[in-house]
Amino acid sequence: MRHVSRSGTYLRIAERSWRDPLSPAYSRERGGRWNPPDSFGVLYLNGTIELARAQVRRKLEPRGIHPEDLDPAAGPVLVQTEVPKKRFVDAVSEAGLTSLGLPASYPLFESGQEMPHSSCQPIGVKAWNADEPGIACRSAADPDLEELALFDRGSELKPVNTERFEDWY
Repeated sequence: MRHVSRSGTYLRIAERSWRDPLSPAYSRERGGRWNPPDSFGVLYLNGTIELARAQVRRKLEPRGIHPEDLDPAAGPVLVQTEVPKKRFVDAVSEAGLTSLGLPASYPLFESGQEMPHSSCQPIGVKAWNADEPGIACRSAADPDLEELALFDRGSELKPVNTERFEDWY
């Protein structure tokens, strides 16, 4: 596995009702791109506000809803946090993707179809077992933008700022 250094401000989309918006508990139970259900927790973070907006659109589109259709008081909040500098598994660069056995077109197959979570979960398990802190990766919501999949290794991030939907979207 190749590595890249990452640190700084990252963003988490959260429901207003969540008691701890930076908890990886939901992904521990349900799984995600890099972790199978009922395994280890992963906190999925957005590298930019543009990506956070793309994530919201991606979540709503299958239901025929546009972000503008949401009641601003009911829309998700955006939680800002600071990630300390670490070396993460590289699923961003072509060399990093190749080292993981993923195509250079990741998160898409060369056909243009999105790769399923089942293609990435074994890589996440391998990284977890190698005691990696997480994976820096291209986003399925916008492959030109980057996410950080931060493994639950006991270090707790703190919210720095929380913005209401009507203020960030």
